[in-house]
Amino acid sequence: MKIYTKTGDAGMTGLFGGQRVSKDSPRVEAYGAVDELNAVLGVVRALLGAEDALQPALARVQSDLFVVGADLATPQVEGKKASSFVPRMDDTRIAQLEAWIDSAETELEPMRSFILPSGTAAASQLHFARTVCRRAERRVVGVAHAEEISDTVRIYLNRLSDLLFVWARLVNQRAGVSETPWRASGEGE
Repeated sequence: MKIYTKTGDAGMTGLFGGQRVSKDSPRVEAYGAVDELNAVLGVVRALLGAEDALQPALARVQSDLFVVGADLATPQVEGKKASSFVPRMDDTRIAQLEAWIDSAETELEPMRSFILPSGTAAASQLHFARTVCRRAERRVVGVAHAEEISDTVRIYLNRLSDLLFVWARLVNQRAGVSETPWRASGEGE
């Protein structure tokens, strides 16, 4: 199979089920943001190194994001069942994200102020991943205004952005890097 098919040269792409849509359609924008998030998490994993304790969880999240992308690329057409081979996100994955958040928070000091997204290279990339995740969530919400989208996908992305924030803090703490509190303009200068 060749990597290039030329079927998208006119600005159209195919969804699962065969429907052709513009590459700038809200649905494509949504799963494109999820794909971008997955790539950013790949950078995080490279920065952390193979032996880091977060590697297995990050790999699982990356796999989950393929499920989210497949779900978003498969419209729920009335009167037709989605292809049986298309995986769908379920509540157990959301529960896992919440468990990881709870576990990480046991190692962290409670927050007393907003913090600037910074620190180690890996933590900074996790903060970046969080913002890409929030954008993906906004795109999913936008699609949901016009088409049926799984609530589980939206909830998963919302919870994932929380997890990425907590992991950024955790990576900094484990590296001995202090968080930078946000200060209003002129405050403390």
